[in-house]
Amino acid sequence: MSVLLGKQVVMVIASNQFRDEEYFTPRKILESAGAKVTVASSRLDEATGMLGGKVKPDILLKQVNVLDYSAVVFVGGMGATEYWDDPVAHALAKASFQAGKPTAAICLAPMTLANAGLLQEKKATIWKDAAAEFKAKGVNYTGSPVEKSGNLITGSGPDAAEAFGNLLVEALSS
Repeated sequence: MSVLLGKQVVMVIASNQFRDEEYFTPRKILESAGAKVTVASSRLDEATGMLGGKVKPDILLKQVNVLDYSAVVFVGGMGATEYWDDPVAHALAKASFQAGKPTAAICLAPMTLANAGLLQEKKATIWKDAAAEFKAKGVNYTGSPVEKSGNLITGSGPDAAEAFGNLLVEALSS
């Protein structure tokens, strides 16, 4: 299956404590569909996931040019909070959204999109423990495993990783 041949996706992971399933599962789904995945982070040192997975980022977050990619995906996990108030992450999310590209986040990472001002009055989901803070940002929190509002895609956590990956493929192939 190569419905995404020629599509480039940047996955943003925390420099430490990203959630393994939320990175590895969507990446495998995207690559199986033909997409090329680039990994961005705040550091180029090898990042360790919450379950011990190791990933060497390809590019620094501040070097990502949204025009080079078909979609931007923020991976969750405890470390995702490093981007909640990061102006570089916010600028990337806004640029992706304004360019009409799928702009996605899973687990705790949707708070980055909310703090960038992209989810106000939109249907979205996040890890349940962050729901109250999410709603306080004016987001219509649904609690669903995955949610799509225009080109914004959110996932609730590791159990939603496969559905999240499949929704990304669907959004990129339409």
